[in-house]
Amino acid sequence: MSESISKTSFAEFIGTFLLVFFGTGAIIINEVYDGVIGHLGISMAFGLIVLAVIYAIGEVSGAHLNPAVSISFYIAKTMTLSKTLSYITAQVLGAIFASIVLKLLFPEAMTLGETLPSGSILQTFVMEFILSFALMFVIINVATGSKEQGVAAGLAIGMTVLICALIGGPISGASMNPARSIGPALIAFELHHLWIYILSPILGAISSILVWKLIK
Repeated sequence: MSESISKTSFAEFIGTFLLVFFGTGAIIINEVYDGVIGHLGISMAFGLIVLAVIYAIGEVSGAHLNPAVSISFYIAKTMTLSKTLSYITAQVLGAIFASIVLKLLFPEAMTLGETLPSGSILQTFVMEFILSFALMFVIINVATGSKEQGVAAGLAIGMTVLICALIGGPISGASMNPARSIGPALIAFELHHLWIYILSPILGAISSILVWKLIK
């Protein structure tokens, strides 16, 4: 692995760790402390941490924080296969490590923020597909190459995560991110519906690239 890929992948590891720690951490704290944060607060936690991390590491790695995003940039031919695989590995490991830390910090919690359907499998799959499509559509339209640039880009992406979490959270958990779902699911041993949260976000994000190419 080249030094450049090592540096950018490490940035993705840190960024995804922070996303899962603060995002799913908000869910855990809301449960442990009797709803102190609320659904709006949880949605804001996800949106704001994405915003902050984009500003922190966007110039280093692009702050993908999400295997579906990295795969989509590969489909858009702005990333090599080796870099894409390196990013995905780092993102998943970051999410798992964050979930381990949260488990140690809050052993009394009944949830680690794992994403689970509240309705039917079809409803959840379609919701995750649409949310992931919307997120990647915004990202690809405000990105330069594989890197999000500028204050406006970070704000647009962070606010998209917030609104998607606000609307989709009660339905599907609003994952939009295989790594974000894999980490809590593995540590909580809740794997029954994990396939939805891996497959649907990837398909939704890739579909947005196809639409973007048509528009461009």
